[in-house]
Amino acid sequence: DGVRGTANVHPMTADMALKVAMATATILKKSSCEPGHQSRAIIGKDTRLSGYMLEQAMASGFVAMGMDVLLVGPIPTPGIAMLTRSLRADVGVMISASHNPFEDNGIKLFGADGFKLDDNVEEQIEAAMGTDLNSQNADPQSLGKASRLDDALGRYIEFVKSSLPRGQTLDGLKVVVDCANGAAYKVAPQVLWELEAEVITIGNNPNGRNINLDYGATKPQNLQKAVLEHSAHIGLALDGDADRLIVVDEKGKVVDGDQILALIATTWKECGQLTNDTVVATVMSNLGLERYLTNNGMTLARTPVGDRYVVEHMREGGFNLGGEQSGHIVMTDYGTTGDGVMAALHVLSALKTSGKTASEYLRRFEPFPQILKNVRFEKGDDPLGNGDVKAAIAASEAKLGSNGRIFVRMSGTEPVIRVMGEGEDVSILENEIDGLCDLIANTARMKKVS
Repeated sequence: DGVRGTANVHPMTADMALKVAMATATILKKSSCEPGHQSRAIIGKDTRLSGYMLEQAMASGFVAMGMDVLLVGPIPTPGIAMLTRSLRADVGVMISASHNPFEDNGIKLFGADGFKLDDNVEEQIEAAMGTDLNSQNADPQSLGKASRLDDALGRYIEFVKSSLPRGQTLDGLKVVVDCANGAAYKVAPQVLWELEAEVITIGNNPNGRNINLDYGATKPQNLQKAVLEHSAHIGLALDGDADRLIVVDEKGKVVDGDQILALIATTWKECGQLTNDTVVATVMSNLGLERYLTNNGMTLARTPVGDRYVVEHMREGGFNLGGEQSGHIVMTDYGTTGDGVMAALHVLSALKTSGKTASEYLRRFEPFPQILKNVRFEKGDDPLGNGDVKAAIAASEAKLGSNGRIFVRMSGTEPVIRVMGEGEDVSILENEIDGLCDLIANTARMKKVS
């Protein structure tokens, strides 16, 4: 899903960003059949220091190929998806490495419809990067122009607010919001203030190097402390590009994406908004969520890991609610990708309407105990192709039966096999996971389990 790596080290160099932009422009201009159409790209970023370098490189690439560029600056990823569609742009670019540390960066591409580019289009772009792109440069009078879009944040704020009923406010709620020193450091507190919540903001002083550092959705400890210190009703943690949300209740307990999905699904089902009474989530979502939905007349459809696959399945089946345990919440009635700020507004709206405390209202089910371990191996190995490993996985699945499940997968970004299990009996679960990890490690050439 796009490109990601250490900034200023291949592939996240200015040269590579330039080529990505040039190749993208080449492919998209070929697919545009409208005579006289002036192609346009939107570029946004989070608060990483390397964003300046990559933003300028990509702008240069698009301009060289005859595309106009609108530079947005720091904005949540869903804001780029929205602006691409709203401004009738041909492509939207988000420069971000999400929840990764500041040393990393990445590039995500959105199509004119606001959804991430299809696999086949990305493959065409990859192929084009290996060609002589300079031979397709625009002539001098056809070069593109680059300009700043000054009201981008205001447009996004109105967009997320419009997902709530007109007249809905959040007055009476004291909210702590953790912006991870990332892309939402301005918009998240502003949205909550405009909706009349009492807002305490942390993680909102980015300096280019502190994004996700001790703050954000993957590190909620400071948010937990702040909620208790301020006697807040609820805490909200976003990640670096604000496409995911983790909640902390008034007691300082973390509420993950599975619980958020259960809450929104229930409220939508009650008002007839949940399409086909179905929620789409990944194979990593807790079995407790699946049981909760089933017991309440709903269905959980599972996909491979990644919000990209969640969205694809939602579009294929016409479903309107999906997400991940990590906090990506996708509501296609309003947007095209995970949106942490928008999801937060729906949680807060439901909480206020309920009149209950967050600890009472947000915890919809008791999660099954879940264990996740990683086994590192040497690149080139394929431990999961081993017959003994396959047989052991099948035996563990059979042993847990309907009271649990085992899920083993290869990481998409590093030479790691992730072994996840969940079940009612923790001792049995631990034995099965440990046994599988040991077998996989003994099969691989690097025997390291963490």
